[in-house]
Amino acid sequence: MRTSEENGAESAPVRFDTKIAVLLRDDLETWQRLNVTAFLVSGLGTAAPEVIGDPYADADGTAYLSMFRQPVLVFEGTKETLTTAHGRALSRALPRAVFTSDLFSTGNDRDNRAAVRAVGTDQLDLVGLAVYGPRNAVDKVLKGARMHH
Repeated sequence: MRTSEENGAESAPVRFDTKIAVLLRDDLETWQRLNVTAFLVSGLGTAAPEVIGDPYADADGTAYLSMFRQPVLVFEGTKETLTTAHGRALSRALPRAVFTSDLFSTGNDRDNRAAVRAVGTDQLDLVGLAVYGPRNAVDKVLKGARMHH
């Protein structure tokens, strides 16, 4: 995240008019939630490069990779909530990533893509969805979901 000095304001809070959100199915085990979240958010930076901030460095000058410039909000909901949110994200043409239950049994990108490609949009067994876009549009996509705890 940029410092307030880099944004030209001494103490003004940084506000974003966009939102990055992940919606997870509420019946996943902890390891699955972490794995799904990591995979889902990895796709957003390629579709929307503006979500990536500047590289990091510590006080000794050691360089670190760039990360998202804004928080990632994580939500949870039922299978039905995920299906509805997916439909809303599609109808709004928002950048999105999906993770289906089939991907827990694959071990590489080629097989992951084949598993998703083998199933029609309306038949996907979604366990996770990442979405990025204008704050109000993402809020509408996630209506009915609750913040993950």
